[in-house]
Amino acid sequence: MRFKALLIAILIAIVSVSSCTEVARDDNTLPVDHKRHLEVILRSQEGDYWKTVKMGAEVAAKEFDVALDFRAPGDEADVKGQIALMEQSISSGPDAIVLAANDYKELSKVVDEAKGAHIPVISINSEVESKNVQSYIGANNYEAGQLAGKQLIQLIGKSGQIAIVSFKQGERNTEQRELGLLDEIAKYPDVHVIDKVYSLTDRELAAQLTHSVIDKHPQLDGIVALNEISSVGVATAVQSRHLQGKVKIITFDSTSEELELLQEGVIQATIIQNPFSIGYLGVKSAVEAASGKKLPTHVDTGIKAIDLNNMFWSDNQKLLFPFIK
Repeated sequence: MRFKALLIAILIAIVSVSSCTEVARDDNTLPVDHKRHLEVILRSQEGDYWKTVKMGAEVAAKEFDVALDFRAPGDEADVKGQIALMEQSISSGPDAIVLAANDYKELSKVVDEAKGAHIPVISINSEVESKNVQSYIGANNYEAGQLAGKQLIQLIGKSGQIAIVSFKQGERNTEQRELGLLDEIAKYPDVHVIDKVYSLTDRELAAQLTHSVIDKHPQLDGIVALNEISSVGVATAVQSRHLQGKVKIITFDSTSEELELLQEGVIQATIIQNPFSIGYLGVKSAVEAASGKKLPTHVDTGIKAIDLNNMFWSDNQKLLFPFIK
């Protein structure tokens, strides 16, 4: 009987130790996913520029091992739609949000809401009127406008008539570009801005408005188009009137269509940003913000004027085609 009791005690002890060991093993091997989740909200789903921004963001996500969700309205002019997407992003509880705002003022309230939810916001490409943006990453649009003005003066000389084709009234980026352009043009009293029109996100409207400007001002010497969509619309209108070379065109961004029109001599120069770096640095900064690191308030990603003389330089090719190795 004593032997039987001893055997039972030993078996109980073994079971107890085995159970404790099993619990300990389970506690140590519970799967814990520490991968950060970032939301990236762009101005549009379409366009070469935004595709390149997205590529830069994806490269950074892979490098820093974070998960990305992309959101964007179908139209850059859809401010309310972008606000709704921002609210959806906040409700999903990400570690940080990267935002390319469609409106400088209208997006400020929802950025403040993100701050209230303890979600850091990084602004890329376009600024937001909010102190709760941790960092802005993008080009200096005022300086970009100045550079466009310098390029135009080199082409038409110190006297002439020019027109401006812009995006929409109140849009921060194009307003800053226009201000820089006008300040540069003001250095030359005999250069006159004889018309300014707004084409929104409609390439066909940009072309129609350009035809109208040419009809009203047959002595037109040059046009500056302040964004990607208006750039192509302006160039195709001038080409259809067989005025390429006579009416000088300065554009913004570097879509495949713009580069083709540049090589054909329809566009004389285009002011480019660095969308790949903007996307990459946006995600990198968001990761750092989520980790509690202090960030610079502004990161200037630079601008450059591209023309037929320098577009094939190796450094410029890397900017124009960042996804080709």
